[in-house]
Amino acid sequence: MPILKWFPPQGPPRTFVLHKPVTTIGRALDNDIAVPSDGISETHAQILFDGRDFNLEEVDKLGEILINGKKKRRGRLVHADRVTLGNVDLSFSIFDEPPSSPDVTSAGSGSAQSHITHQQLAGLRKLYEFSEKLMTMMDIDQLLEAMLDAVIEVTGAEKGLILLNDDAFVTTEKRDDAMAMRQRVRAARNVKREAAPESNGAISDSIVRKVVETGRPVIVSDALTDAQFSTSESVLALRLSSVMCAPLVSQGHVQGVLYLGNDRVKGLFEKNQLDVLSIFAGQASLILQNALLLSALRADKEKLVAELKEKRFGEIIGACPSMVEVFRKLQKVATTDISVLITGETGTGKELIAREIHRRSARAAGPFVVINCGAIPENLIESELFGHVRGAFTGAVASRAGKFQAANAGTLFLDEIGELPLNLQVKLLRALQERVVFRVGDSKAEKVDIRIVAATNKVLEDEIAAGRFREDLYYRLNVVNIYLPPLRERGDDVLIIAKALLSKYAEELGSHVQGFAPLTLAAIKKSPWPGNIRQLENRIKKALVLCEKTLLGPEDLDLGKEEEASILPLEKAKEEFQRKYVLEILERNNGNRTQTARDLGVDPRTIFRYLERETNPPPPGGAKPADE
Repeated sequence: MPILKWFPPQGPPRTFVLHKPVTTIGRALDNDIAVPSDGISETHAQILFDGRDFNLEEVDKLGEILINGKKKRRGRLVHADRVTLGNVDLSFSIFDEPPSSPDVTSAGSGSAQSHITHQQLAGLRKLYEFSEKLMTMMDIDQLLEAMLDAVIEVTGAEKGLILLNDDAFVTTEKRDDAMAMRQRVRAARNVKREAAPESNGAISDSIVRKVVETGRPVIVSDALTDAQFSTSESVLALRLSSVMCAPLVSQGHVQGVLYLGNDRVKGLFEKNQLDVLSIFAGQASLILQNALLLSALRADKEKLVAELKEKRFGEIIGACPSMVEVFRKLQKVATTDISVLITGETGTGKELIAREIHRRSARAAGPFVVINCGAIPENLIESELFGHVRGAFTGAVASRAGKFQAANAGTLFLDEIGELPLNLQVKLLRALQERVVFRVGDSKAEKVDIRIVAATNKVLEDEIAAGRFREDLYYRLNVVNIYLPPLRERGDDVLIIAKALLSKYAEELGSHVQGFAPLTLAAIKKSPWPGNIRQLENRIKKALVLCEKTLLGPEDLDLGKEEEASILPLEKAKEEFQRKYVLEILERNNGNRTQTARDLGVDPRTIFRYLERETNPPPPGGAKPADE
């Protein structure tokens, strides 16, 4: 067997047996012939065996090669040739030395068994290095190129390509050959760690097709003499030699191939190298699959941004007919100074509406002051509203302005106005009528210039009938009523709101969650959401903190089987559908019963009966607008 002998400056000569198709020589320890000398490059040169001749060629362009004293970049080696690499002297011999000689070493290791171990270790090392790059590189093209460079280096290939089915991740132009499944080159590299677009046409379509159809890796030692592929037009035309090809599998389907080739060396690739290639192919599949998922998420985000832009009214999201009507009213009343009463279930976004009224009003530059009438103890609420003077009551150590004074030249938002005690309703009414307030413990009137917006989740007409709310105050506050529908009646709005909340809080909380699973979206739409947007918002926040997946499942939002509607008898289901449909048409007609009866072709009393059923017992949904 041919050998290469090295003559170190000190110590006896060392002999290396050339038993591989490609033997690398250099200073780095992972070379087949590692020469510990500063005078040569990391990987200086390589010896290629093409089945007949041994050829020495440069790997590092800066590395000097002399064959029998003459500078060469590539040359055929013959018996007794003297080779100089940098300052390292070697000699080439066709004839092996006796195996008992202690200085005889198999190039790359001490034996054939060690050689296999070395190659496996090299493959694992490169795989480990590439895995580290996976954690730092974000660009898919850089990742694929780094992977191809690693697999080319560890297998001794001249070129490496990643080909994808044009119906997998991307589409491309039609190839010249009529393959059952067309392919396109996604990345191509050569042994010099450069892009190799010229390699795109230098591949065997027959071998690629075989791997795509069977889903199994293929190794071909000499394509021109291979029984299966020697008659292939591409093999004959390109005079291909050593080829390895492994499938890229995603979700059980072959999406493309990882292709390696060396057209100058026969029998280059071995079975253990095919195993390494298959591992790298698995990595490539994951990279491409993740890139596809990321691309889909980006497209979903862009779609969401476009939807939000189209369906957003200031900070409020909605596009259902009832919300469009809310926006229409809001736009008209915002520019005036009249009082507005916002009604609707708890959590429907009444404060957002109040803020939008203020933002679009002539008072936008002034303060927007909020007071929750249900959250303040009864004995303190008068002081909170109107202020107090020093000594007015125990603990009043200093004079203090109230919310009315703080809201001067702006808007005062009275949230949960239905919780205000009756004795304070009188004082509030006087303040609204006269535009003056009296601090607790003071007889001096203070003028205020404010706009009042109030909100409640109670049916104030029922509160008036029960004697818990003053009718004159109700009419003072309810100049214009804006009714906010519950989330369950807003159709697809709930999905847009959920996606917007997830996008907002995922960034705010630093969560890795990217979206909702399809089943989750169906569960969100099906859920009645008794707490409305506030409940949805809190569930999403909790899920973002606790969930360890990239997509939220129904269980993450506590949406299980209990959220599904129960099966009703047919007659009951028919009645329920009619009720919901009547209410939907009534909502479209802005509560106009006469118009709704006309649209449905029924007597107006029928509409009234449905409304009676809806409000007896009364739901927590607030007052409906009166007939136009």
